[in-house]
Amino acid sequence: MEMREQWRSRWGFVLAAAGSAVGLGNLWGFAYRSSQGGGLAFLLLYVLVVLLVCLPVLVAEMVLGRTTKSSPFLAPIKIAGSSWTPLGILFTIASIGILSFYAVIMGWTADSFVHSLFIGLPADMEAASGFFNRISTGNSVFVGQIFSLGLTALIVSAGVRAGIERLTRWCMPLLFILLLALTFWSATLPGAWDGYKTFLLNWDPSQLLEKTTIKNAFNQAFFSLSLGIGIMVAYSSYLDGNNQLPKSALRIASFDTAVGLLAGMITFPIVLSYGLQGAISKSTVGALFIALPTGFANLGGLGRVFATLFFGLAFIAAITSSISLLEVPVSSLMDRLGWKREKAVWTSTLVVFLIGIPSAISINFLGTMDAIFNLILMLGGLFIAILLGWIVPKRFDEDLSRSNSEIKVRRYLRFMLRWVSPPAIAIGLYASLTDFFL
Repeated sequence: MEMREQWRSRWGFVLAAAGSAVGLGNLWGFAYRSSQGGGLAFLLLYVLVVLLVCLPVLVAEMVLGRTTKSSPFLAPIKIAGSSWTPLGILFTIASIGILSFYAVIMGWTADSFVHSLFIGLPADMEAASGFFNRISTGNSVFVGQIFSLGLTALIVSAGVRAGIERLTRWCMPLLFILLLALTFWSATLPGAWDGYKTFLLNWDPSQLLEKTTIKNAFNQAFFSLSLGIGIMVAYSSYLDGNNQLPKSALRIASFDTAVGLLAGMITFPIVLSYGLQGAISKSTVGALFIALPTGFANLGGLGRVFATLFFGLAFIAAITSSISLLEVPVSSLMDRLGWKREKAVWTSTLVVFLIGIPSAISINFLGTMDAIFNLILMLGGLFIAILLGWIVPKRFDEDLSRSNSEIKVRRYLRFMLRWVSPPAIAIGLYASLTDFFL
């Protein structure tokens, strides 16, 4: 097995982990899930799930990776024995499965960027629907999928420092600058305040108990933070013992939440300004690939510039997430079979491509995959909470104490991991399962 690398700096790790969290789940999922109902209630539930449920699980994933110095496949076995092999298998299957359909959406994003830059934008909703139909069917889908996976593989094959960390050091600041620029611009649109009121500031307390709103809040939190699929285990296995994981986890969660909010503040003014509410609420892809291009088109030449910036931003966000998804099976093959990184990368990429073919052919299949793996994310998070909160709680506390985390912080996280996260995740799983099957 190759010698295990380490991150060059603490901020290199934070930016890489934040890059994993910040992806199309923010730009694509946040607007859709918020617009399904809930408004401010959805936003409140989402923030509470992130802070009270996901943050302790995020720290636990980091502890699992750092304390074992192992890949997601071997880490549960190393810390708790062979009876936890299924969790390592779940991590690997989940990351491969998500990347298989995620790469398809990345291809649509790349195609939209090229179209905005060189060809132009659809003039109305009908033209936008036709445009999306063209980029989501036929040979162009496979071209985008192969390009996205190939670029992801090239970055991951370069290694942790030269590939993943170098990319995220450049991309994450650029992503945030683009987000802020687009947010300030969208605030100047005539329907900006109506957009904020309709989707983000619309308060209906009954939505706090609505099954769909609860499900959406859990799905958005787990998917956007990349929890329950071993990504943070893989990334944290390259950490030294001095990094204070609770602080890093809070930075990652804060950055991810800020990006989600900014994405909503870009999307909703465009939607209300140009009367595109139907597209955003009826389709998981409506906001990103139908409503936004139509809104940008209404601005003429300037809109084309902003559309190019937006889809460039979306692809940057996607690539920082896809490299983290690929790192899970790659690091697992390197640890388990002793493969060189290049062999593990290209073998994993081929498997992901083959599994992703049905998603490339059928949008309905892609939507089903998305729903299934949202359930698996929460299931993985539940197992992590049980493993670090109940099975090996001493390893959790010992790892944090070695990095000088304050005792009150350790006690708080241990309490939340044992008594709050598991039942809360169980509620989210129940809401998602009943919504999926009923």
